[in-house]
Amino acid sequence: MIALLRYLLFPFSIIYGFAVWIRNRLYDLKLLKSKSFDVPTIVIGNLSVGGTGKSPMTEFVVTSLKDQYKTAILSRGYGRKTSGFYFVQTDSSANEVGDEPLQFKNKFPKLTVAVCEDRCTGIEKLRLDHELIILDDAYQHRKLSPLFNILLFDFLSFSHPMFVFPAGNFRDLLIEAKRAQIITITKCPIDLSIEERKRIENKIRHYNKRALITFSYIDYFEPIHSEGASVDIDKKDIILVTGIAKPQPLVDYIKKKANLIKHISFEDHHSFSESDINQITKSYLSLASSNKILLTTEKDLQRLKPFKKQLADIELVYLPIGIQFHDPKQKALFEKMLHDTVSQSVNQP
Repeated sequence: MIALLRYLLFPFSIIYGFAVWIRNRLYDLKLLKSKSFDVPTIVIGNLSVGGTGKSPMTEFVVTSLKDQYKTAILSRGYGRKTSGFYFVQTDSSANEVGDEPLQFKNKFPKLTVAVCEDRCTGIEKLRLDHELIILDDAYQHRKLSPLFNILLFDFLSFSHPMFVFPAGNFRDLLIEAKRAQIITITKCPIDLSIEERKRIENKIRHYNKRALITFSYIDYFEPIHSEGASVDIDKKDIILVTGIAKPQPLVDYIKKKANLIKHISFEDHHSFSESDINQITKSYLSLASSNKILLTTEKDLQRLKPFKKQLADIELVYLPIGIQFHDPKQKALFEKMLHDTVSQSVNQP
């Protein structure tokens, strides 16, 4: 039924797609102005809506570069209830700065993390005190002309028609892949075949002839208690709470480890309410086992923190994730391109 409805909406996708195409051409022809800066800027983004793994990619890029350059992360702060420019602190709330920037700050407390819906304004406020600015989810922010673009595609998106809104899940046209220097296919199966890689590469090459194309998969790290200690989740009864775009890979992973799993799913960036916490608590208490935990993602944890008192008697655990590349040589080339590009920019006379 949903698939039929999407096809019925296809004429509206043509209208939306044409409007997006016109906007991008106006920027390409410089009839709409893009601004570049003397500080190196790296954009990490996608063409679709959420769920492509921008956060773990941002953390990978930051980890690769932060020890060589005074680095800042700049994000829109999606889901926050504030506007304008804010510095993110470890004790900020997700309502103030957004869940992903708060996650970055807690993971890299010594790093500058800021939010601003106008990325150029944000860069202006950061550029004099930093040698490098990494922008999360700014691929469509054409007011900015970045030094380097990293574009992400979710592996499963290649299994469906890649339509723009409202018939599909893409907010931009595939032709815009041409602006990327690196294109990474995320959330791939660990045993991704060479034939499947070639199929995807051939499709991408229709739009970008020169970018480095890499393939990656989700790496699940050791679960961590909200108070900091590592936790073994094998054979436990688990209430899994997610407010992320595409939780199925996580659900599949937990099912292989847990004795029992009950999944409570919310929309991406969901702002938890008292009634949500009551529902979660009730589900947790309904499990008769004493060998049970409440498991969530690192991003969702940021939005659950304000309810720490209500969850005080619950074993709250989060599962950090990262990315791993299928080909170590691709990973090495990825990092070399980053370092060479930033180094050349920083050392320009």
